[in-house]
Amino acid sequence: MALPQDITPFNSEVMDTLVKSADMDWMPMENDPKRGFMKILWTGSESGTWAVLFRWLKGYVAPPHKHLTASHTFIIKGKLQVREGVLKTGDYVYEANGMVHGATTALEDTDYIFICNGPVLFFDDDSFTSYLGWEELRRLQAAHNAAKAPKRKKAA
Repeated sequence: MALPQDITPFNSEVMDTLVKSADMDWMPMENDPKRGFMKILWTGSESGTWAVLFRWLKGYVAPPHKHLTASHTFIIKGKLQVREGVLKTGDYVYEANGMVHGATTALEDTDYIFICNGPVLFFDDDSFTSYLGWEELRRLQAAHNAAKAPKRKKAA
């Protein structure tokens, strides 16, 4: 029986994305490259949404920040101090658009999935210090890939 409506994709280039994170490098994070690492799983230019696998070693501290859109966090292993609470292995948290909170600290070595529907704005007491969204993540990935690419010898 034929469907009553044509459901052929308008954009045939849109496909599922499979990411084998085990094959990806851990990229050091700029604010603490010895204790903070990430794997950029996906960035969506059409929506601004992005997905990252974070690995924070005990003592890593993410600075205070504001979520400029909603986010989802799932703790794979470890513990994070977030505001007055502690997220543990298996915990999930949804943070609404506009959520502002102080530093987030890894209480032990922690791996977690973070899916954000847009950018996060970091700040200190006096100013904005950085911004993280899909475009910045693509720049970081490109810089990481360029740094690990074999260097070509100059022609004589």
